[in-house]
Amino acid sequence: MVKRSAVEMLPKEVKAWLDKALADGNFSGYTMLEDALKERGFNIGKSSIHRYGQKLESKLSAIKASTQAALAIAEAAPDDADLLGSSVIQMVQTEVFNIIVQLQEAEALENPESRLKLMLAASKSVAELSRASINGKKHQIAMKEKTKLAAESVAQMAKKGGLTPDAVNMIRQQILGITA
Repeated sequence: MVKRSAVEMLPKEVKAWLDKALADGNFSGYTMLEDALKERGFNIGKSSIHRYGQKLESKLSAIKASTQAALAIAEAAPDDADLLGSSVIQMVQTEVFNIIVQLQEAEALENPESRLKLMLAASKSVAELSRASINGKKHQIAMKEKTKLAAESVAQMAKKGGLTPDAVNMIRQQILGITA
């Protein structure tokens, strides 16, 4: 069995403190963190803290990138076409990807059957997320088509009602702008 890192075996509250200290210190100051852990009764070297910090920084970077992308999408477009839902799916896909990367790093697991089960579960999650993403895209396409049909229908009625071509065009553009 693979030996867990000393940092991973810290009590929850100490590990939470270390995570925050690493993030607040911009993932530097490992000697100070080593000393602070010694004061708390834990003898963990700066190299171990650094290895753990690198993994944590990588995870946080991926999460931040996904979150920023989701926020940018949400701000740039209204949710009429379920763009926020798509953003959430992308964020979850990023997390599943990170988990798969962690599983690949855990090649030294003594029990390959356990690793295989974890990989199969991750694969199933990816398939479900892909289905959800495809369904979301189908919904977006269907909404655009319905909006186009509605815009043309309203334009025809407006023409029959005697509106000028400019007024009809403005109405059409307003309706089409809903799904733009």
